[in-house]
Amino acid sequence: MYCSDFEIKYKVTMILAAAGSGKRMKLGYPKQFLSVEGKPLFIFPLETAQKNSIIDEIIVTTNSENVDKVKEFCAEYGITKVQTVVSGGKERQNSIYNALLCDKNSDIILVQDGVRPFLKDRYISECCKIVADEKCGAVVGVKVKDTIKKVDGNMEVVSTPPREELVAVHTPQVFSGDIIKRAYKKAEEENFIGTDDSSLVERMGHKVRIVLGDYDNVKITTQEDLKFLNQEGK
Repeated sequence: MYCSDFEIKYKVTMILAAAGSGKRMKLGYPKQFLSVEGKPLFIFPLETAQKNSIIDEIIVTTNSENVDKVKEFCAEYGITKVQTVVSGGKERQNSIYNALLCDKNSDIILVQDGVRPFLKDRYISECCKIVADEKCGAVVGVKVKDTIKKVDGNMEVVSTPPREELVAVHTPQVFSGDIIKRAYKKAEEENFIGTDDSSLVERMGHKVRIVLGDYDNVKITTQEDLKFLNQEGK
């Protein structure tokens, strides 16, 4: 990858997490294969990455029984940057770790949800620039619109965090290759399961910055989320 804003040439790899089961969607098949205008949902972020000049390679992690199917779809839609399709694990974190083990010395690694179809070029460029210039992580997110309540096990309100301090995080989540690999290895060794990629990096004491994204950068998880696909015309 080379960008005029960067003084050094970096190898940039995107890991696409496409190992979901689709249970909450009640589809009867993995949600990443949901057809939108005749195209599998996971192909949309791959097409953005394929056309983006910053990303050099792509690793896709998917269900073991769907590895060949993903390869076939990538070939059909001309996603030539996909170097490896690797079997996922029990949890998303296990799947990403499997993909990281297949990476070959990338300087910068992006992790993207396969069912978050509205990946934008600016997310990639802004996050990669922060990682390159500031040597910290970068995560796309949006400021929360609603008041958030912290509750206990009985659903009683414990506190109300200031809304201006809260961000809902999305993907891509972007880090230097060595840092995210060490973070995942440490989590694996300690049987720690984080809520996202950034949480694993944060627990090692590394700084992570937020890149403000857009509210349409939704993750398609439930049937209700399908309305966003219709609104965006995809």
